[in-house]
Amino acid sequence: MTTSVKAPKITHLSWGQVQIEGFDKPFKDVKLYPGGAREWDWNETGTRHVPGIQPEDVQELLDHGAQIVILSRGKQRRLEISPETLDYLAQCGVPAELLQTDRAVQRYNELLSEEAVGALIHSTC
Repeated sequence: MTTSVKAPKITHLSWGQVQIEGFDKPFKDVKLYPGGAREWDWNETGTRHVPGIQPEDVQELLDHGAQIVILSRGKQRRLEISPETLDYLAQCGVPAELLQTDRAVQRYNELLSEEAVGALIHSTC
């Protein structure tokens, strides 16, 4: 499904930095969604590597119209995803892909032209 409002493209990824098209300053961790992006502040929802990404972390993506969600697990796959988050996305009918960060960035950028995609990108561990 194509949407008229696109999420911004990730133009560069390195340890601790994610550069987003249209943003001057790189992000450490970033939320991306149709129409924008912002810093992903784990303290807002109590996210930690374990138990991982919380349902509240993905809610903003859905609120902005994401119909598929890419969840990065970190460059070394140390970030978990809570079962409640996966259950919540399933209840909402939103498919999720759980990927190592480099692969998550690649997949997110692939989907930009064809899907209303959202992502949570963790640029370190």
